[in-house]
Amino acid sequence: MRVVVALSGGVDSATAAARLCRAGHDVIGVTLRFADLSSCGLGASRCCSPGDLERAARVCWQLGIPHHAVDAGEPFQHEVIEPFVEAYLDGRTPSPCVRCNSRVKLGALVPFARQVGAEAVATGHYARCDADGQGRARLWRGVDAEKDQSYFLFDLSREQLGLLRLPIGDSSKAEVRAEAAALGLASAAQPDSQEICFVPADGSYVQVLETLAGDRLPPAGDIVDGAGRVLGRHNGVHLYTVGQRTGLGVATGERLYVVALDVTDNRVVLGRRGELERRCLDLEQVNWLLPEDPTAELRASVQVRSRHRPASASIRPLPGHRAEVQLDEPVSAPAPGQAAVFYDGERVLGGGWIVRTS
Repeated sequence: MRVVVALSGGVDSATAAARLCRAGHDVIGVTLRFADLSSCGLGASRCCSPGDLERAARVCWQLGIPHHAVDAGEPFQHEVIEPFVEAYLDGRTPSPCVRCNSRVKLGALVPFARQVGAEAVATGHYARCDADGQGRARLWRGVDAEKDQSYFLFDLSREQLGLLRLPIGDSSKAEVRAEAAALGLASAAQPDSQEICFVPADGSYVQVLETLAGDRLPPAGDIVDGAGRVLGRHNGVHLYTVGQRTGLGVATGERLYVVALDVTDNRVVLGRRGELERRCLDLEQVNWLLPEDPTAELRASVQVRSRHRPASASIRPLPGHRAEVQLDEPVSAPAPGQAAVFYDGERVLGGGWIVRTS
């Protein structure tokens, strides 16, 4: 089988490519070039540095496979960068990796695979995929619970999932790194990225946001409690996220959290920890990874952040790719703009984007 594998310059994708080669596949390496923010006065992004491209090319040379660099800058700008900025300006907390996987990475890899006659595409995500008895694709959590990335793949289309291969999803990070080192791969010692990939190594998301938003940044305003009493001042609601506890700039003698961002009145609302708890989530742009979109209410576990513990819930599908989630027990700090992903045990059923909580 001919397989196109995404090579980022990191150890995970390099090991994925090596496993595909050892399995006897005809492998083609592709490095997608996403963000170049240098024209905006920002430093090189973590995901598109010359070093990343060089390591990916060297891995391909070591494995004896061809290497291609494909420009995905335009869809990355439209599908990731612009929504990232708009979300913060609207008082929401974005999850750019989800949109990047479905709308940019697979959005570029699948057409490239067709162009070169490949039957599948592969990435270095810590998740698993297979097919049921009727050949319909399914997505599962990765074996390494600490590195599981299935949450970030819920937005894939059924077609994308059907073409996807995830060679390292059944391994731990330690096993992957040891394998890469034993093979002498150029990416074996490359450290993991801990930040949003397009944020410069010497910068922050705030720096990127403020540079790109320019004069659209929200002005300073009041920090208030739930009753509207002024507790202090903020320098822009974009500097805060729901659930934030540190860096609030107020001293009240008690531990407070950001419980809401009121963009209309330009206020940051603080409250006690219990005020972060929510049981009802309204979702939009819901994507199902089942053979057919369900129409009746169903039971599932719902995960509201990539590292949150999933919670039991009832999900009611609604017209227009929407859904209402009723959690059995409240969860803390589900934030508008984040994803809520549905699981049946280890299997990903789908998910959607949080627009309201109550």
